[in-house]
Amino acid sequence: MRHSFLGLIALTLLFFCCKKEQNPFEVGKHHIGLLTDSTQVKDLEIIFSNDSISTFISGDEFTGSKNNIDVFEKGGKKLLVLTPQNSLDSTSVIESVQIIDPRYKTAKSISTLSTFKDISTAYKISKINNLINSIVINVNEINASFAIDKKELPANLRFDMNLKIEETHIPDNAKIKYFFINWND
Repeated sequence: MRHSFLGLIALTLLFFCCKKEQNPFEVGKHHIGLLTDSTQVKDLEIIFSNDSISTFISGDEFTGSKNNIDVFEKGGKKLLVLTPQNSLDSTSVIESVQIIDPRYKTAKSISTLSTFKDISTAYKISKINNLINSIVINVNEINASFAIDKKELPANLRFDMNLKIEETHIPDNAKIKYFFINWND
């Protein structure tokens, strides 16, 4: 009995010693560093204890707009913009995360410094939306949306919002303007 108890303690210690530490800049389908798709607003102070969190309160709860939460490094550099599912609710989960800092990367090394070729090589593109000033590339595999400024497109594709943009229309060297991870599904 004593040997099995000591064996259990040894196994537990081995498990905890070998546990992989979470990379604080890794972007996945259900997490960004320690932030997950089930994280509540009230838990952000703990997750970003070494950073600064800024919340803008619009003052008019009847406008229906979301109150974004900005996350900054202590030095002032903006890292992320979090959008809670419900405004002014500390138990609300995070609906989407805009990634600003280039240190945040997917498992396939896609960051805000990547190009369209990097995205299309690493992931299967699910959909391309043609907006006024940008195109948005959706990748369902990681719940991500990548925005590319229309200035990166050939001139004949920039102004027609009814035009269906195909992968072949986008230059390989088109830079990502920003990207989001969406958890609202």
